[in-house]
Amino acid sequence: MKSDTYTWYQTLIKPSFAPPSWIFGPVWAVLYAVIALSYGTVFYKVFTGKLPWIVALPFVLNLIFNFSFTYFQFGLKNNLLASIDIILVVGTLIWALVSIWQASPDLRWVAYCNLPYLLWGTFATFLQLTITCLNK
Repeated sequence: MKSDTYTWYQTLIKPSFAPPSWIFGPVWAVLYAVIALSYGTVFYKVFTGKLPWIVALPFVLNLIFNFSFTYFQFGLKNNLLASIDIILVVGTLIWALVSIWQASPDLRWVAYCNLPYLLWGTFATFLQLTITCLNK
């Protein structure tokens, strides 16, 4: 299955700005560490009553959409669903960062430390939309 997915992805037409496949693993390893620490802090504050639960909603949705991307892209091999999903990833991330920024000045570091995630997500969105258009 893994080699089948790899072979399928390699056959897609990609733009010249597409990074090599090996870069995605290390980038996501770092981003997931940041996400675990920062989102974990938000969830802890919500569960201990120091933040309203509504603040956690965009964080939860972001995780759902983030984890769904792999299924849509590599499980279903559906570029269109993956494109829609990654737009939702970036949209919920922006919502989450604005939400925490407004809800807690003490937790603004969560927004700052997730800026690389936002930058990578924005780049990945542009890349995914381009791949989707090139492979219609």
